[in-house]
Amino acid sequence: IIMTAKNVKKRLLIIDDEANMRHMLATVLKKADYQVETAADGAKGLEMIQQSAYDFILCDIKMPKMGGMEFLKLSRDRIGAATVIMMSAYGSIDTAIKAMKSGAYDYISKPFKTDEVYLTLKKAEERESLKAENRSLKERIQKIEGDFNFGKMVAKSRAMQSVFQLSKKAAQYKTTVLILGDSGTGKELIARGIHYGGMRAAGPLVPVNCGGIPESLLESELFGYKKGAFTGADRDKKGLFQEAERGTIFLDEIGELPVSLQVKLLRVLQENEVRPVGDSKSLQIDVRFIAATSKKLEEEVKKGSFREDLYYRLNVITVKIPPLHERTEDIPLLCKHFIGRFNEILAKDVSGLAPDAMSRLLEYHWPGNVRQLENVIERAMVIADDSLLLPEHFAAELMNKDGPIGAGTVFEGLSLKDAQKVVEKKLISQALAETGGNRTRAAKLLEISHPSLLTKIKAYGIDL
Repeated sequence: IIMTAKNVKKRLLIIDDEANMRHMLATVLKKADYQVETAADGAKGLEMIQQSAYDFILCDIKMPKMGGMEFLKLSRDRIGAATVIMMSAYGSIDTAIKAMKSGAYDYISKPFKTDEVYLTLKKAEERESLKAENRSLKERIQKIEGDFNFGKMVAKSRAMQSVFQLSKKAAQYKTTVLILGDSGTGKELIARGIHYGGMRAAGPLVPVNCGGIPESLLESELFGYKKGAFTGADRDKKGLFQEAERGTIFLDEIGELPVSLQVKLLRVLQENEVRPVGDSKSLQIDVRFIAATSKKLEEEVKKGSFREDLYYRLNVITVKIPPLHERTEDIPLLCKHFIGRFNEILAKDVSGLAPDAMSRLLEYHWPGNVRQLENVIERAMVIADDSLLLPEHFAAELMNKDGPIGAGTVFEGLSLKDAQKVVEKKLISQALAETGGNRTRAAKLLEISHPSLLTKIKAYGIDL
């Protein structure tokens, strides 16, 4: 006979010093299809729960050797999921409250009718059934939500689900990971998800922006230095590789790393050791490497600005994050996520976007990717006084069906040069708005040099 969950008998323990009470309850409850065992006092009951698991425990309060309240206190960490119902002929409301505060589910005063015990048990069973159902629903919801989450990122598109799955697998190992993607797609969030989702989560995560530290300082920052190694080195200093010991170092914008340091990084990856500036000895390190770049490293290798051997050393597991315009089905979920976050930060109560506003956001091409969408939602929420975000809460170019340039833009004549000037001016203005006037970041978004950007800003008379 195969026993299913429905026909498995519930196990019940009766603890009472009166033999007649034990016999009566056991007889009645066996007929009600419970598997019943008995104990004459709390001490015996405590011994029995250590050996077996029970679904229900009926326990008298007044007993020799060990009473019901002492049993409750000593059994708290041992009864597991068992439901305890207390019984007493000397009861009062205070006794009942005390028993339930100590962990009992219910309390029955003696003398009682057998139906009263049976109904109390059935009520307890219904409660346990509801609790189990709630747990199951929560687990299902968490699983569904978990499918749309990785670290602090949310997405449901097939492309991002593949990114999440690969990242979750990568998190379980020390293997070097290279994250590729345009600016604003969430490369650092993926790196954080890999670190905190793996076995090194208790260790440090040390982010390094390889393009944000001057070349003259980058080596000493990464490798550290010995006292006296150069002017101003008045003490030994640990480098960022050492700071990341037993954790992860995240080398963001690895494509900006000077060629002179690429050779030294290659040695670190190969030998797992670093040599501080001015030191004659190398130090062993235990560090997991994650690198990221918005550059196309294969092209940089062909141009000679990135070492081929370093590229292959970094490119063990590659996580490619698609731009937002290639996964527009993620936009509603991202909007919901950002609205929830900014509701807390801004003390707002925005419920969502009006359909026409969402329609325009879905049609927009998002050159700044998820970071731009986040900024756009924050701005709209600051402006909005309504519970819905409307088209007027967003910048005009976002609400233009054809994006920032627009098919409706009129060029006088057929001059491609004139058209190029109009397009360039619009894109530069947009990039500066997106970066809050930061010209270095705007130049990166536009994929032009910083001097070239300055020249164009002046030529087009763009106000900063």
